[in-house]
Amino acid sequence: MPEALSSSPRPRVLSGMRPTGKLHLGNYMGALANWVKLQNDGQYECYFFIADWHALTTDYADTSQVAPNTMEVMLDYLAAGLDPERSVLFLQSWVPQHSELFLALSMITSLSWLERVPSYKEQQENLVGRDLTTYGFLGYPLLQAADILIYQPQFVPVGQDQAAHVELTREVARRFNHFYKLDGAEVLPEPKVLLTPSPKLPGTDGRKMSKSYGNTILLADPEPVVRQKLKTMVTDPARIRRNDPGDPDKCPVGDLHKVFSSADTLAKVYEGCRTAGIGCIECKGWAADALVQILEPIQARRASFSEAQARDILEEGSDRACARAEETMQQVRAAMRMTAAGERGN
Repeated sequence: MPEALSSSPRPRVLSGMRPTGKLHLGNYMGALANWVKLQNDGQYECYFFIADWHALTTDYADTSQVAPNTMEVMLDYLAAGLDPERSVLFLQSWVPQHSELFLALSMITSLSWLERVPSYKEQQENLVGRDLTTYGFLGYPLLQAADILIYQPQFVPVGQDQAAHVELTREVARRFNHFYKLDGAEVLPEPKVLLTPSPKLPGTDGRKMSKSYGNTILLADPEPVVRQKLKTMVTDPARIRRNDPGDPDKCPVGDLHKVFSSADTLAKVYEGCRTAGIGCIECKGWAADALVQILEPIQARRASFSEAQARDILEEGSDRACARAEETMQQVRAAMRMTAAGERGN
């Protein structure tokens, strides 16, 4: 992997989320908790952003919720433990260099590369009732590539299901570096995937926790709401009656216990469920206890920030991101010889 021309003493990592509303436990365990670990580890220079332009790729017909959802996500970032003193937290659309690099990369990226991205056809099939035959939707993996490459990071922390997007980013960087060099050096390093643990986390209906399924437990849900949602959660279908034995390995509530409960509680769940010594209501109550214990400090941190404070942090982080992104774009423009006529105004 070529070294970035503008290097940092620490390896840089970059990741982000779309602003689709308040974040849920699946977002936390699949990404946010890992980001906080990377930040707190101290070995990495961390950039984490809110991808509001990406929200337009599927929700372009109604943009009314993008701004309020952005603030909800920012508050959840802070609630989860992301620290503006140790990470650069920013908004994608406030860093115009993202779109400039996206445009430049679009000139050299093959359509076939975009069409083969697994999520391209999957989302077209699953998001019914929306016209996704747009240039923006086809090109969103390339916008993701620009989001990454503009910061010349060494690593992108993702789960296995996102590895294909990073591989496209590597291909695009490789192609750019084939065509353009700056004083003989490659400008865009090929980022490596930093695989992060993403435990199986079911929603209340047993499917993957997702806003689109309406089966989520939000980071901001108060305790009574968490307990009520757990009461309605599906369980092992073999346990039709109270005295029927079950199997936690076949139960969505059991999956929650494996992620959040203590070893002692998990042992009680296995013993009680398999012998029908406990009922599903009691088992769900133990799961709710574990979730509340995880959520309480998150919600306390969220309550300590006002929207005005969150916006100030986002503005300051976006200014820092702009400065770093402009370093890359100066190199990109020079490598592409887009400054041959001299700087503007000369």
